[in-house]
Amino acid sequence: MTYEEFVDARLAAMLRYAVMLTGDPHQAEDLVQETMVRVQLHWRRVARADSPERYVRRMLTNQYIDWRRGSWMRRVLLRAEPDETVPAPTDHAQSAVDRDQVWSWLARLPRRQRATLVLRYYEDLPDAEIAEILGCAVGTVRSSISRALATLRTEYVEAFS
Repeated sequence: MTYEEFVDARLAAMLRYAVMLTGDPHQAEDLVQETMVRVQLHWRRVARADSPERYVRRMLTNQYIDWRRGSWMRRVLLRAEPDETVPAPTDHAQSAVDRDQVWSWLARLPRRQRATLVLRYYEDLPDAEIAEILGCAVGTVRSSISRALATLRTEYVEAFS
């Protein structure tokens, strides 16, 4: 498989994954662009991997975790794209408020915890594969997910009590 064939086949999926990590389509495009430049520079190594897609997903995840652009994540108002297959709720304003609140809570999580949640609940990956992508032990993945969910639960309780 050539680099161009890989990009044609997997770029859209990588971009969707990056949007879930960053919460912002523009930041996701920047993240994917930076990652794909690195992929192209190291394509021979990537192509020799057992799973080039997994290798690139790991590169993208590491790039996201290590991204040093100050506190850009805290300055971005995160919004999800509407899912057109789900019937519209009767209260559009409340739905938008709820969605923005969830994105706000996710944005406050440490990047590694957010990455583990995205890999688990958006990409639907098992703990072992998440550990491989993040370069850590399976137990670390489980504790990161546990801590992230505990933080989200606390945020939820504080917001609605």
